[in-house]
Amino acid sequence: MSLQDIKTNALKISLSVILSAFAVEFLIGIYSNSLALITDSVHAILDSIVTVVLLVAAKWSTKPPDREHTYGHGKIETMGSFVAGIIILIISSFFIYESISRFQEPKPVVLPGVLAIMAAVYTLGTIFFRIAILRRALEKTDGSSLRVDLYHALMDMGATSVALVGIVFVIMGFYQGDYIAALILGGLLAALSLKLIHKSGLELTDAVPANMVRRVHDIVSNTTGVMKTESVQIRRSGSDIFTEITISLSAASSFEEAHKISANVEKNIKNAITNSNVTIHFQPTWKDVPADYIINNVSALVNGVKGIHNVNSFSAENGIFISLHVMVDRNMSLEDAHGVSDEIESQIKKAVANVNHITIHLEPYVSIPNSIPIEDITIEEQVANIIKKYPKVKKIGRVITLHLQDIFKIDIDCSFEKDLTIEEVHDIVSEMENKIKNQIKNSIVTIHPEPS
Repeated sequence: MSLQDIKTNALKISLSVILSAFAVEFLIGIYSNSLALITDSVHAILDSIVTVVLLVAAKWSTKPPDREHTYGHGKIETMGSFVAGIIILIISSFFIYESISRFQEPKPVVLPGVLAIMAAVYTLGTIFFRIAILRRALEKTDGSSLRVDLYHALMDMGATSVALVGIVFVIMGFYQGDYIAALILGGLLAALSLKLIHKSGLELTDAVPANMVRRVHDIVSNTTGVMKTESVQIRRSGSDIFTEITISLSAASSFEEAHKISANVEKNIKNAITNSNVTIHFQPTWKDVPADYIINNVSALVNGVKGIHNVNSFSAENGIFISLHVMVDRNMSLEDAHGVSDEIESQIKKAVANVNHITIHLEPYVSIPNSIPIEDITIEEQVANIIKKYPKVKKIGRVITLHLQDIFKIDIDCSFEKDLTIEEVHDIVSEMENKIKNQIKNSIVTIHPEPS
């Protein structure tokens, strides 16, 4: 049996029990001239009308979302509760008026007796049966229609008890006890209707309890990886709760990491709040992100930049000093390249606070084509002859020469004495690279040093 069938069957049983209680109370109330019993019976038929409304609303609310109702039709169930509350308020007002009017009338000839007490006891029995059925259904499913009907049953228990006490007072000789009971019942009905109208009205206007919003906010903020909870929006549609959340994540996070954090937020909320549908939006924040990472990212977004490397930043008393290497198209004019450099400086200063100076080293960028020509053996021999003149180079590894467009890209593996400092190796490598560039025009040389 589906959850919807459980909900519908519980409401149908409740309706049948209510109608039986109405028939007994109304007929005996008329026969015994008990306004309290008649009031309680009308309360019962009113409950039956409300339950019919809830049945129809519960059925309509299960319709799937469509183009006009993207959140589904759960609000129809809430609308049914709202209408039911208005009906109860109107009827309760009538009984309050009728009770007050009868106080001014003479003592009636016919007064409630034992038969009226039996009718009230029967109604109490049906109410206990309804409460048991509705509670059992609520343990298996959820829905405002079931909750509303359960509230009615609990209210009916109190109302019928008041009617029973009033009838007992009449039998004891205080005939106005019946009117007092009817007046109390009318007041209770009015209070119930106002509460129901208020609750349904809040739900129709997408109001949710403040403690639920705080709870979701705390769940999100306590999820590992969330830098800040920007916004939490919650709305209820029937038994479903739709939550839309915007969070800030570290800009240093990869898309995969951001997705994982968002999934954890969604899981934590669903574990804490039943029937919740969660949508997560995430945005980057530069808070607590290393300066070098920020510099690299904002620089890479500048139009004309082909690549960024060797990013360094140093903090001093008078601000931050930044240096970086930027690759641009090798055919770009100096004027255009300088414009790219100026834009990089501008973007870095917007993203990083207290910048004192920025040094940008511009380099030509060479794109590697999909089809690379074969290696040039002649050039590789020239390179080997140059390197052999350096005694601290213990071994020449592989020399790869690639002909890219109108330039030669030369990559060389060299083994050096392992006791040399990196500074000494760097000086030797720089000198070898310059000699190769002077001998082989239009060449880009990269030497990879390693210990012998």
